[in-house]
Amino acid sequence: MTAILGSEALSSLMYVIAQSLIIPVIAALLIFMVYTIIQVGGILSEYSNRIKTDVNEIEELLNSISTQETPDGIKEVAERSNLPKSHREILSKIAVNSNLGEKSREAFARKLIEAEQINAAKRIEKTDVIAKIGPAIGLMGTLIPLGPGLSALGSGDIASLSQNLVAAFDAAIVGLGAAAVAFTISRIRRRWYEDQLSTLDTLAESTLEALQNAKKKTKTNGYQ
Repeated sequence: MTAILGSEALSSLMYVIAQSLIIPVIAALLIFMVYTIIQVGGILSEYSNRIKTDVNEIEELLNSISTQETPDGIKEVAERSNLPKSHREILSKIAVNSNLGEKSREAFARKLIEAEQINAAKRIEKTDVIAKIGPAIGLMGTLIPLGPGLSALGSGDIASLSQNLVAAFDAAIVGLGAAAVAFTISRIRRRWYEDQLSTLDTLAESTLEALQNAKKKTKTNGYQ
């Protein structure tokens, strides 16, 4: 008897907890959907303003950087390039810090690129979270109304059953829809940023090499 009462008490407690989650779950689903819609506008704006650097432009930049004999010349090439603003700033910072030692310059360049990678990851992070947990939250929003719905079915209240089923299906649709759109946005942005970061890494290596060559030429001319 005690075991039965204990089981009923636990079942009642779980029911109360589950039903108390319905409002936070619905709120989370609405936030996911609104944020995803905002991100759709954001990625369309990003696409229209996106600067794509093709292989020929990269080749020209590499040749231009490698032929410069001074840090100011390298900085000027970076600033005149068609790269994103943040990438131009990184190459310029590497160039103006030509007084650093070789290893220090490499470490500084690596740190700048890592910071840019972190910024790119942050832009993708939120849509990644929605893509991963959106279906789980949608499933919670589907299952929670089924408890009252089944109770209504047992008592013959078809209207309450219908209302709860509609709420359950709506939660599933919103959760899956937000997750699908967020996943697509994350994949597109990840591809864009990986391409841009790969280009930045290549140009940073070229800048470091050009600075080293410029330093060697300066020493040679000084000896002469």
